[in-house]
Amino acid sequence: MPLPSEPLRKLGFLTIGLFDGNDPRPGHESTLEIIQLGEQLGFDSAWVRHRHLQYGISSPVAVLAAASQRTSQIELGTAVIPLGWENPLRLAEDLATVDILSGGRLNPGLSVGPPMHFDQVRDALYPGTAGVEDFSYDRMQRLLDCVRGEPVTRFSGVEGFEVFSDRVQPHSPGLARRMWYGGASTRSAQWAGEHGMNFLTSSVVRAEESEDFTAIQLSHIRTFRKHHPDGDRARVSQGLVVIPVDSATPEQRAKYRAFAAERTPRTLQPQGPARMMFAPDLVGTSAEIAEQLYAHAAFREVDEVAFALPFTFEHEDYVQILSDIATRLGPALGWQPGS
Repeated sequence: MPLPSEPLRKLGFLTIGLFDGNDPRPGHESTLEIIQLGEQLGFDSAWVRHRHLQYGISSPVAVLAAASQRTSQIELGTAVIPLGWENPLRLAEDLATVDILSGGRLNPGLSVGPPMHFDQVRDALYPGTAGVEDFSYDRMQRLLDCVRGEPVTRFSGVEGFEVFSDRVQPHSPGLARRMWYGGASTRSAQWAGEHGMNFLTSSVVRAEESEDFTAIQLSHIRTFRKHHPDGDRARVSQGLVVIPVDSATPEQRAKYRAFAAERTPRTLQPQGPARMMFAPDLVGTSAEIAEQLYAHAAFREVDEVAFALPFTFEHEDYVQILSDIATRLGPALGWQPGS
């Protein structure tokens, strides 16, 4: 088995947080328990997906606020908040509040663009202003300015008994260094680098210059770092769907392999008008998965990962997968808890 140039430094995981629409609390509790388990297993970070008008986490900032009070060390991230659904100033207030409550552990991951199915939700989301809303990178810049403490009003001082600030409060000074952009295109990678963000690259990329997923992802990582002030030291986290089976039951192994097989056809060619490319799910023993990762050119460029948990599995499946990642796959990649 070939060895990576450097050991894996940070090991994280990503969960969607599914729930039953008729009884949503158990699903949310399961997500919080999984994050607690991640901390107990020594993971460096736990990330939650963001879903609107679906049966997944619609308010990741609220969920992570709860998680911050049940954990003490693990970093907490979003992958990703679609900024087209948000008011940047209001979101900046929420992010800073949770960052302070967590003791500086929040890692907000974000992206820009129109909301999914915008034509169907525009009147509910932006009645009267949908036609003039700006979903470009300028919306991200507004959020960054708010988080970084730039003035958002010309008024500050005392009015009666109330004291007003000209910047978003609370202000969490370290949060700006932990802002991540979830990018799937060369343009996004370049913009994130030029604006000093960290970069999340996942199992989905846009087939622009190639139809080879690994080559595209590698190109995005290098483009990002080329344009980032920190160069090769700029932070990149890779997210792939990884399912180790070391301690899985025969029934779990069969389910996992069927899950991956059903999704394999979409990895063979670009999908849809946007030409999105999907990475194959990695299912096997930790030794087998480690060998596949070491052969992955984009993986060899990073020292941080946030492996994605499959969407539709049961709580006990996630416990098994996370346990194998922390105790077998992570060490096979050179990772150590608390590294």
